[in-house]
Amino acid sequence: MIGRISGTLISKNPPLIMVDVNGIGYEIEAPMSVFYNLPAVGEKVAIVTHLQIKDDAHTLIGFATESERVLFRQLLKISGIGAKIALNILSGISVEELSVLVADNDAIALTRLPGIGKKTAERLIIELRDKLSAIPSSTSTTPDATSSSQNPQAEASQALISLGYKPADVSVMVRRVSQPDMSVEDIIRLALQARLNRS
Repeated sequence: MIGRISGTLISKNPPLIMVDVNGIGYEIEAPMSVFYNLPAVGEKVAIVTHLQIKDDAHTLIGFATESERVLFRQLLKISGIGAKIALNILSGISVEELSVLVADNDAIALTRLPGIGKKTAERLIIELRDKLSAIPSSTSTTPDATSSSQNPQAEASQALISLGYKPADVSVMVRRVSQPDMSVEDIIRLALQARLNRS
């Protein structure tokens, strides 16, 4: 099992990043929480990972914290939730925020995440209610950095679409939160928070 990748960041194109480790480029699929604190391309980075093995592919999945990886593995145990939906959940909500929603039995808020319907949200609450307390507190494993972008709104929009949001919805989400000089990561973070908190 590959549990951690440490090396030089080669590229970051949500939902994929590539890290060079002694001349070998590891492609890692990651939720948006990882991209929020990635350093600039060419700098050193360390990512906590989970290796998913299927008949047709071996996929490395990366996380910003150990708590995210533990939650991801818990989500995979829930019927009807695969890696894609689990990554969408982690992209749209923090471990702490999910804990609050589960404790409050707030299925409506969970349905605002892409790929989560009412039944899945209710199943999440039931399955996670007694397990979230065992998840370690969040501690960032990736160095803080401010990323630059030629067109942050476009990049943020593309990242949100890759998470499963409809292009028309993404356009509204990005337009509502975008401000001059905002980074891609800030736009995505605020757009997802606004979507989750929408009444």
